[in-house]
Amino acid sequence: MACKKSTILFLPGASSKVRRISLPNKLILVLASLLVLIIGGLIWLITDYRKVKTHIPELRQLQRENAMQKTQLIALCKEINHANQKIAALQKFDHKLRIMTNLESSGEQDQFLGVGGPNMSTLKPEYQLEEVHSGLIRQMHQSLENLDAEIAVTGISQTELSNFLRKQKSLLACTPSIKPAQGWVSSGFGYRISPFTNRREFHKGLDIATRIGTPVIAPADGLVVFAGREGNYGKMMTINHGYNLKTRYGHLHKFRVKKGTHVKRGQVIGEVGNTGRCTGPHLHYEVLLNGVPVNPLRYILN
Repeated sequence: MACKKSTILFLPGASSKVRRISLPNKLILVLASLLVLIIGGLIWLITDYRKVKTHIPELRQLQRENAMQKTQLIALCKEINHANQKIAALQKFDHKLRIMTNLESSGEQDQFLGVGGPNMSTLKPEYQLEEVHSGLIRQMHQSLENLDAEIAVTGISQTELSNFLRKQKSLLACTPSIKPAQGWVSSGFGYRISPFTNRREFHKGLDIATRIGTPVIAPADGLVVFAGREGNYGKMMTINHGYNLKTRYGHLHKFRVKKGTHVKRGQVIGEVGNTGRCTGPHLHYEVLLNGVPVNPLRYILN
């Protein structure tokens, strides 16, 4: 059976010959189909390109937001790590203070000491945000929870330590620690030969020889509980410093404070004299612990 053909005539011009091309109908159908497909494909490409072009500004905006979010996450993680370092430093200092003050550290404090922050290796700029987002957020939430726990424990510890140091500060302020008058020690604490009886006797304090009128200062904070004459002591003053500590000052020339006065360390309380039984102007200084005289030199810091 003969294949049906169609003839295509080309009429270029009046002076040119007419050209004829005979093609099978099937081939013409195939070529026509290809032409339709090509035209359709071009139309689809043009339409799709226009759609993409309209979304390009939106994509660029999303890219900018992506980069901004990544930068913000990096900054936030750095802040969390910095806060962790500060907490660790505070806990280290707290631990050192507790060792110095002989306070035991709590188990809870040790539990949170050294907990780290988010892993910064997941924040490299070349990483896509969606690649690290979920893991990073989990790390940050965990770090923030750890920080809350650390801050709570450290706050309790700091309060406890502050209360302890406040008590210690009060104790130190009330502990005699300075020489009550300028001069030289003419007689120390302990047994000596009495200048009056020429016999061995126990000297309860420290004699500081100096000129009359030399200021006498309080060696610690306390309350003046006595200021008057007392036998061989002449004009005498007694200060109660609390914590079972008292100090006495004998042979005074003049009182600068009266009974019932609260005095501070370094405050002038009287003047050196030679009242009572004495061989010359000096200050007789005693320190009593639980009512028992102790060596005042133990309570004078160089």
